[in-house]
Amino acid sequence: AARVADVIEAQLGRALAERGRAALGASGGSTPAALYNALSGRKLDWARVSVPLADERWVPPGADGSNETFVRSTLQQGKAAQADIVGLWSDAATPEAGAVVAAQRLEALESALDVVVLGMGTDGHTASWFPHAQGLDDALLEKTGVVHVKAQQSDVTGKHLDRLTLTLGAVMTARFVCLLITGDEKRAVLERAAAPGPVADMPVRAILRARPDLWVCWAP
Repeated sequence: AARVADVIEAQLGRALAERGRAALGASGGSTPAALYNALSGRKLDWARVSVPLADERWVPPGADGSNETFVRSTLQQGKAAQADIVGLWSDAATPEAGAVVAAQRLEALESALDVVVLGMGTDGHTASWFPHAQGLDDALLEKTGVVHVKAQQSDVTGKHLDRLTLTLGAVMTARFVCLLITGDEKRAVLERAAAPGPVADMPVRAILRARPDLWVCWAP
């Protein structure tokens, strides 16, 4: 976590120096907690750093499973208390309408993301690009945006099937993309994903193939 925080701090600092703003795409789940805790102590001008969510369950902040709540509790603290968290959830009537609102928020950043932090599930998904999900084709377009995806229920998805997610185009254009995984099981999943095969079976393949310079960060 400390090593990845070093690299992300440098990337965000570079963006701040070049254009006075920076953007960090943040994923939820438990794996990045140590990274976000480390980043929150770094000396950056956090008031000028936007942190859009990479994906979100269709639940409001504070509800079970909210990625926004997780990122606020782990990153938006200490020196990073002034970071601008850009959530994807809204009070739109449907997830489809919510995706439109979220896309507008992303567009308001006015530039590509500087950094994106991704995780990966044991089913080979990343962000909310779930295998054979409804809307997966739209999520894997090389066009910047936010789309609604409805996953097939599994042990990985739990009850939250409706998701909002950044598209492949939004992720792949970031200056720095890192994939955080832990444990032997996920390392084996990653090795399978790196082999030839359909993207729809293991959607993490989309970013592995689009960004061969992606950093994979693994811990036991």
